[in-house]
Amino acid sequence: MRGPSRWGMLKPEWGNCSAGREQSPIDIGTVQVSSQLGDLQRNYSSAQAVLRNRTTDVAVVFIGDAGSITINGIVYKAVNCHWHSPSEHTFNGTRYPLEIHIVHLSDRNETAVVGILYRYGLPDPFITSIFPAISILRREDIPLGTINPESIGIPGLSYYRYNGSLTTPPCSENVTWTVFKEIKTVTPLGVEALRNVLPPQNRNNSRPTQPLNGRTVLFHPRRSFT
Repeated sequence: MRGPSRWGMLKPEWGNCSAGREQSPIDIGTVQVSSQLGDLQRNYSSAQAVLRNRTTDVAVVFIGDAGSITINGIVYKAVNCHWHSPSEHTFNGTRYPLEIHIVHLSDRNETAVVGILYRYGLPDPFITSIFPAISILRREDIPLGTINPESIGIPGLSYYRYNGSLTTPPCSENVTWTVFKEIKTVTPLGVEALRNVLPPQNRNNSRPTQPLNGRTVLFHPRRSFT
């Protein structure tokens, strides 16, 4: 047994996976509306990228400067995006077929992750654009040319914000999470392509939701301008 429930016992440096009090993912249910958050500040740019099979997930890894997001005055540079199936976060107990995480790091090595969930429906344009590479992905990186993280397609303006952790070992905490409320669509074929190139034991690559332990989930609603 090497699954998520055992991570904290496998290596000393993974102790947070068992003992951490601010772990991710979470079920997003009761939230507190915040007028302080504001729209997510994005300043993305096109950069060289490769598609990488990390065996635990499929990732688009940015080789150059792909721009950044700014949260509370801290600039976090885009590092990669990768997928989990089924979704890691849940909304009021509902789990969706897929979730993308856009991972960002600050100059002080602080982490901010943007999460977007997908339901089954029309094809996702970003996944479709790299689908040929996904379908032949093995152990060698596949160059994708230039990719702008904006092309992932941030849906809407409304999002949830909370303090959490990485969802894979070492489950490091003090991660700033931004999970968008609006759910994108993806085809079953797109989800299967992302799963099938992984080893069979890693195709369900989602960590179960973790206790809130008193944390507050903030909500930034989309504002209408009249």
